[in-house]
Amino acid sequence: MFLEGKRLGVCVTGSFHNIRKVLGEFRRLREEGADLTPIVSWSVANLDTKFGAAAEVLGEIEECTGKRPLRTIPEVEPLGPQKSLDLLIVAPCTGNTLAKIANGITDGPVAMAVKSTLRNSRPVVLSVSSNDLLGLGARNLATLLCVRNVYFVPFGQDKPFEKPASLESDHSLIAETVKNALQGKQSQPILVQRQGT
Repeated sequence: MFLEGKRLGVCVTGSFHNIRKVLGEFRRLREEGADLTPIVSWSVANLDTKFGAAAEVLGEIEECTGKRPLRTIPEVEPLGPQKSLDLLIVAPCTGNTLAKIANGITDGPVAMAVKSTLRNSRPVVLSVSSNDLLGLGARNLATLLCVRNVYFVPFGQDKPFEKPASLESDHSLIAETVKNALQGKQSQPILVQRQGT
């Protein structure tokens, strides 16, 4: 299997309605032999939402990956110096997280994990989900499209008439994008037709 023994960081941020979708994709990566290290944003670690209590979501992430999620900057910071990861995935990646990455802000565990991975010239895969990536967030998307070692899970407008500035990756393409990124290739086409969700 192509992913056998690959050490993948899997970051989960607060696009809460997508978390269970991406957990299914993380399970696929693990079934293909990947060793997963889960990392969560402050929102995922602490906020109870209509999609589930934080403790419940953290339990599902641990069950899916086989490891307790890293939740703080001190827990995540050693990943860089120790070169612990072959690749890092942020899925779902909110517009807030995308903005932090694009502007070099490392005030949380996910942004710190991205910084640590990029400093080692290792690939970072972003699976975006934001209501504003064709609005004020567009500049951050454009910035990261030009950054070496940053790869995007192909994305499209999820509800163009209801939310014309919204973009969402096709999360079912995470595994394919990871395999391509490990070979230094961006999955194409990067723009895909999305069905309303």
